[in-house]
Amino acid sequence: MTTTGEVPSAGVKGTLDALLDGGGSVRAALRAQVGFVRVVGRCACGCASVDLAVDRAAVAPAPVHGNPAADAWYVEPADAGVMVFTRDGYLSLLEIYSSAAAPVTDWPEPRFVAPLT
Repeated sequence: MTTTGEVPSAGVKGTLDALLDGGGSVRAALRAQVGFVRVVGRCACGCASVDLAVDRAAVAPAPVHGNPAADAWYVEPADAGVMVFTRDGYLSLLEIYSSAAAPVTDWPEPRFVAPLT
């Protein structure tokens, strides 16, 4: 069964690529899913966070792992961070957060991602 939804924006795709960069079997499996991911929902608060769905017929799940699967701070804006979550081994949520009063409404440039895990 294929997944319907929107093609991810360049900001979403770039953020996923930056978060999932590096070694390990979990990150490699999740990177393989990026080409098959769709945006299927958005956060009600107005931030840039998106719900994701992956065409499970097209790509295998990641090995068992914890959540968030990857997280990072942003160098700019300095008060923001981003996490990627999975469900059943598939990308399911890309969440941006901030300590500022206003939500981050656009994805910062991926070059500002500073991975934590």
